[in-house]
Amino acid sequence: MKMGFRWYGASDDPIPLRYIRQIPGVTQVVGALYDVPVGQAWPMDEIEALRDQVEAAGLKLEVIESVNVSDDIKIGLPSRDRHIENYITTIERLSRVGVKVICYNFMPVFDWLRTDLHFPLDDGSHVLAYDRALVPGSLDEMVAKVRDDSQGFAMPGWEPERLADVQALFAAYADVDEAALADNYRYFIQAIMPACEKFDVRMAVHPDDPPWPIFGLPRVVKNIDDLRRIESFHDSPYNGFTVCCGSLGEGPDNDVPAILRELCGRGKVAFVHARNIKHVAPGVFHESSHLSSTGSLDMYQIMLALFENHFDGYVRPDHGRDIWDERGRPGYGLYDRALGIAYLNGLWEAINKSHA
Repeated sequence: MKMGFRWYGASDDPIPLRYIRQIPGVTQVVGALYDVPVGQAWPMDEIEALRDQVEAAGLKLEVIESVNVSDDIKIGLPSRDRHIENYITTIERLSRVGVKVICYNFMPVFDWLRTDLHFPLDDGSHVLAYDRALVPGSLDEMVAKVRDDSQGFAMPGWEPERLADVQALFAAYADVDEAALADNYRYFIQAIMPACEKFDVRMAVHPDDPPWPIFGLPRVVKNIDDLRRIESFHDSPYNGFTVCCGSLGEGPDNDVPAILRELCGRGKVAFVHARNIKHVAPGVFHESSHLSSTGSLDMYQIMLALFENHFDGYVRPDHGRDIWDERGRPGYGLYDRALGIAYLNGLWEAINKSHA
């Protein structure tokens, strides 16, 4: 298991790389270029500059999160072939600096949705939360709410330039149902797989967050049946998964340890987002610390499923609480993610030693 930490770059992340280097067990930075418009190829000089920054801090850049898939590809517009060619160029360029995994998603319009970015817990910390009844009826109101609650940070998947005219973007999806979205996804995977296999870069799709339709938009990465269908698009280790425990766990019917055992058993898990969530009611949940006792997921069973299937891929903590008066990007502060890493590493060491 290789432990990583997501980082948003020197210009947009208050956490310096030297702090990440001091978290015990962390060897990887999970990074990306956030200023390249979706659909364009990433410039080689910017990729190299990011790699050089990370390596100068004594860390490695082997996982990218995310190379976003354009809405043109998801909708199936005539321009999708040009965007796919740019995506293939980016895959090849990332391979040159040692990247082994690309985390991405295939969610229409919104990469994730929460109704509260600062939900208070009893201990005084704050977390991301979702309540189906509190989802605004207006698209523009939803975009404004996320923007206003983000404390001045650009939230991944909610970039202002992309959502400047959210009504027009939604209109473009009017004829895209679940079957059409799945067909467009198949087209994308089959187009890029030869490059992934040639350049030794694994694609790892992130589950839908939350794993049900929102604002009438279809979802195609919700559960194990969806994941099996994605496998069938191109049966290869390079067509794999990011198992985000929290995103899948938001669906009460999703058995996350069982999903890990099945997919790891076939060598299809390249990346894991290890986090916990707390179910409150149907369609209502909030995030929590990583400990099993504070959420609805059994993190011991999750780590055991990885161990028993000889997982040697990448893991990172996800969506920490805001604690100790830290006010960074919601979900991506330093302190609670570092505590999460210590907990996950403790579980991993205990499991290893108990099975020696």
